[in-house]
Amino acid sequence: MTVDHELARSRRTLPPLSALTAFEAAARQLSFTRAGEELSLTQSAISRQISLLEELLGVPLFERVRQRVVLTPAGRFYADQVRDALARLTAVTQETIAFRGRGGILRLGIPPTFGTRWLIPRLKRFFDAHPEVTVNFTTRLPGIIDFRRENLDATIHVGPPIWPGAMLHRLTNGEITAVAAPKLVRALRIKRPEDLRRATLLVHRSRPDAWDEWFKAHTLEGVGAQSTLAFEQFTMVFQAAIARLGVAIAPTFLVRPELDAGELVPLFRPIVQKNHGDFLAYPVEKKDFAPVAAFRDWILAEARTLKPLSA
Repeated sequence: MTVDHELARSRRTLPPLSALTAFEAAARQLSFTRAGEELSLTQSAISRQISLLEELLGVPLFERVRQRVVLTPAGRFYADQVRDALARLTAVTQETIAFRGRGGILRLGIPPTFGTRWLIPRLKRFFDAHPEVTVNFTTRLPGIIDFRRENLDATIHVGPPIWPGAMLHRLTNGEITAVAAPKLVRALRIKRPEDLRRATLLVHRSRPDAWDEWFKAHTLEGVGAQSTLAFEQFTMVFQAAIARLGVAIAPTFLVRPELDAGELVPLFRPIVQKNHGDFLAYPVEKKDFAPVAAFRDWILAEARTLKPLSA
């Protein structure tokens, strides 16, 4: 059977949108009357749409219990699926409408520290340049995601530059720096890279190999059995370092506020993780979506202003 024939056959079992909308409202309200009020229809009109749907499906979706309607097991299952489908249809309709102009809604995923430290302080410049774009933020930890399932148009990807099916634009050069509180440096008499063997090492969970790379770049053996503490947010890594719990390793651009304030000091030369960094990521099919394109051009221009610690 050809794809065209399969599509034609599936359309014969596809319920009318009016019936699905009536069912979703009735399932949520558990009342045909309130569903009718919500959709500006009569109670009998809602009832007819539900009957049409039940006839098409061949299973009851509601049953009456003590003068009220409740969902059957099939009804509960179908309600969840229909609700997701209608939400997705609404979202893609809004996205399609956005193609007619430069405006629209950008649903953006951001790691917490990247957002608070680097992105949000700069966002006014984006909104000044693109007042027609609305950005909805979702905080998320590093890792490859399903954009459709997460309901995101784009995200900040932290990790290696590998993401099948996504466009990746590098924002940072991957420079990482070892930092510590000045009092800890003096207490541990840290003067050479090998002196870090006396310290507890602090690291972000998304970069478990960062210290190994740092030691190798400084021609030392790996960390081995050295004590380490791992955190899920860089702000926690920085606070632990300020509290003298150990020596931290972090992206230079994120830890600059603590360096500028003198709360932490850089130790030895930074290194560059060539196979790691911060990227703007989005599905290939969204490359011409107006809000994504506007944000991409803006954030790449902002990223070009980042200076490495050695600059």
